[in-house]
Amino acid sequence: MDWGTELWDQYDIIEKHTQSGLELVEKYVKFVKERTEIEQNYAKQLRNLSKKYNLKRSSKDEPECRLSSYQSFLDILNEMNDYAGQRELIAENMMMSICIDLTKYLQELKQERKMYLMEAKKAQQSLESTYKQLDSSKKRFEREWREAERAAQYAEKTDQDINATKADVEKAKQQAHMRAHVAEECKNDYAAQLQKYNKEQNQFYFNDMPLIFNKMQDLDERRVQKLAQGYILFSDTEKHVMPIIGKCLEGITKAGTNVNERNDSMVVIEQNKSGFERPGDVEFEDYSQGINRASSDSSLGTPKGPMDLLGKNKSKNFWLFSKRSKPTVTEDFAHLPPEQRRKRLQQKLEEICKELQKEVDQSEALGKMKDVYEKNPQMGDPASLASQISQTSQNIERLRGELNKYETWLAEAGGRGDTLRYKTHTFNNNGAHDVHSPDGAHSDESTPDPSQAIYAEFDDDFEDEELTAPIGKCTAMYNFPGASEGTISMQEGEVLAVVEEDKGDGWTRVRRNNGDEGYIPTSYVTISLNK
Repeated sequence: MDWGTELWDQYDIIEKHTQSGLELVEKYVKFVKERTEIEQNYAKQLRNLSKKYNLKRSSKDEPECRLSSYQSFLDILNEMNDYAGQRELIAENMMMSICIDLTKYLQELKQERKMYLMEAKKAQQSLESTYKQLDSSKKRFEREWREAERAAQYAEKTDQDINATKADVEKAKQQAHMRAHVAEECKNDYAAQLQKYNKEQNQFYFNDMPLIFNKMQDLDERRVQKLAQGYILFSDTEKHVMPIIGKCLEGITKAGTNVNERNDSMVVIEQNKSGFERPGDVEFEDYSQGINRASSDSSLGTPKGPMDLLGKNKSKNFWLFSKRSKPTVTEDFAHLPPEQRRKRLQQKLEEICKELQKEVDQSEALGKMKDVYEKNPQMGDPASLASQISQTSQNIERLRGELNKYETWLAEAGGRGDTLRYKTHTFNNNGAHDVHSPDGAHSDESTPDPSQAIYAEFDDDFEDEELTAPIGKCTAMYNFPGASEGTISMQEGEVLAVVEEDKGDGWTRVRRNNGDEGYIPTSYVTISLNK
């Protein structure tokens, strides 16, 4: 069944129905837009909530941050932030796949509907014009036929009149004949117009309008189908992110299960254990035996336990619960209890060692780069590295001094100075390597002349170490001869395995499939590291 057959006479109904359908699409688009605004506001509030309760960077080093309950709370805040991101994704996808798409489709439907209505109006106007012509010819025929009848009656009356002359009778007959001829022509014209109108009317009702109505039916059905897809997308958009939302919720559950009250108690002990011994019994001082009052006062002033060490008021019985004055923070952490002082000193030593190793690596890299520049001047000016080499050397000396200072304080605190072992290199004015031991003393070893192996120590590494697993791949953008020792040649487009990343010296360590390894300029390749 189609509109052209069943609703051939319901033009107004079809026009109203299609308009109502387009308004429904507009209403649904507005509904989805408001839904996306709700999602965006919800996501924004969740992000602000997570940000409000998240620890600031300055407070992330607080002792409580090591507790599992605090870490789990941070995990929950992070999961909530990710959850907010998924709500934003829902809003974005709904806006793109529903609102924007339906709005664009709606405009197309409006234009198409307007075109069909104009075609219908044009056909109707054409039929009305033909009908007007028919009506005009009909009225003219009616008028002329009446005139012809009157002319005939007048001619007959004149013919019967005995007083009328022959000329009058002849004239009346001619007039009647002329009127009859005109009436006959009008009759023929009316018949032709009637035939034309009937033909156009048949075309209008059986061809033109049914075709237009069927087109509008197709338009309306396509609108309904598109709207149904929008309804489904409203659900599917959220279903697609449900697995990720589920992972966020699982993460929150996992954060709860990761809380370990026993470990938290142990962390509190580790962080706050002072190392002091409990105070011993207070000795009885018998004044009746003639003990010197001054000496007894001095004996009471001798520290016998935490009460004196912490500067507590001995007149108070419950000194454990009295407020402690905030100690003055010192560089050697002497303001802390012994146990905590040892831990802080050990931590500081580890930080210094890591920073020192970083400077040592930087110094070695600068030395390699300087050697390469001296052998290949087209790659750079060795003198341009002088300031960086000098600054790095100063940093190394400064860190060595701090290392020795904190090792001394740790020894005083009764701790072991087990620090990270490192191999340091500094550079003399000629660019040669001077090897230093961890205690800062120069060893007897010296590096060969720079004209010899640039990367001799790395050749030794290649011989002694087992093959390390590649961390990525790189593709050569240019040819590289690899003439210097320690480097490896490559051709443009060649793919090599990345064994070691660029440490800031401009060189990357790579390996061929046959096992050959060496350094290449980082700027000569495009690198893709494994995730």
